[in-house]
Amino acid sequence: MFGFGKPKGLVGLDIGSSSVKVIELRKKGDGYELVNMGVENLGQDAVVDGAIMDSFTVTTAIETIFNQNKIKIKNVATAVSGHSVIVKKISVNAPTELEVANAIPYEAPQFIPFAMEDVNISYQVLGPATAGPGFDVMLVAVKRDKILNHTNVLSQSGKTPMVVDIDAFALQNAFEVNYEPAPDRMIALLNIGASLMNINIMRGGVPLFTRDVSVGGNQYTDTLQKELDLSFDDAEKLKQGHEVGSVTPDQAAPHLRSVSEILLLEVQKTFDFFKQTTSAESIQQIYVAGGSARIEGLVDLLKEEFGIPVEIMNPFQRVEVNPTKFPADRIENLAPRMSVAVGLALRSFDTP
Repeated sequence: MFGFGKPKGLVGLDIGSSSVKVIELRKKGDGYELVNMGVENLGQDAVVDGAIMDSFTVTTAIETIFNQNKIKIKNVATAVSGHSVIVKKISVNAPTELEVANAIPYEAPQFIPFAMEDVNISYQVLGPATAGPGFDVMLVAVKRDKILNHTNVLSQSGKTPMVVDIDAFALQNAFEVNYEPAPDRMIALLNIGASLMNINIMRGGVPLFTRDVSVGGNQYTDTLQKELDLSFDDAEKLKQGHEVGSVTPDQAAPHLRSVSEILLLEVQKTFDFFKQTTSAESIQQIYVAGGSARIEGLVDLLKEEFGIPVEIMNPFQRVEVNPTKFPADRIENLAPRMSVAVGLALRSFDTP
């Protein structure tokens, strides 16, 4: 996580491939209360694989969402993902945590496939090394132009980027607050957006392995367009389970399944790689978030393949929501899409 100041009074702003999502929370007792929530859809190709391609469209969407929801706070926490982001667990041979900081500039280059002058580096000490002396460290490197790609758009829209997080970590933040998982439970979080899927395998508050895969909701839409000769808008509606003209959701089902199987293969490959390189322990549960979490048959397919509980994540499970201001059906409909934005909004309450 890259900070540019004290994380106080932040709005969570998630710039995804298909929409901009915003969440404002406030502390209430031991928990949190939802103050503001908004979603503004983006046109096709405004954001591709986590990179903002059309800054004018995204800037306009951010301005619209803040104005419509009367959000006064200008400080925001946002997040990045994709191929310009490297997240790797490494071991650093340093006698104390303090000396880890001195060792990082020497250790990091061997794990980062970019020139060091082109990246911003952050790290978190996870604890004593599981094998050998020193400490296990979660190393994060993001290309500077990737961060600028986001922060410039935020500045253009009159917002101040105080925190730039990683999608997978923001998702974990929202999950831990809402679910309080057992410390020994190995859990996989899947955030399936329009063009990217973030996979985060975690246990006891520690992200053990993360991967971003270029597969997501757009592939469902593309397949329905091609196979059933539909417009983009009709394919989107059909993907969401609505009848379009004479085409029924039943006719869409085999095409949706074919894409779900591609997605499943990527999850399987990630789990296998994790087992071979990180931990032989089995993943015990999967939570699915993102705009594509509710694709017909996807959760059942994951259950069938892995034989473990699979659940759609609800980032408002332990957040107080005023039903007059935020109707229950709207919250239920949007919940999986808002997971990263909730995780970002919670950064407002991090201890500096």
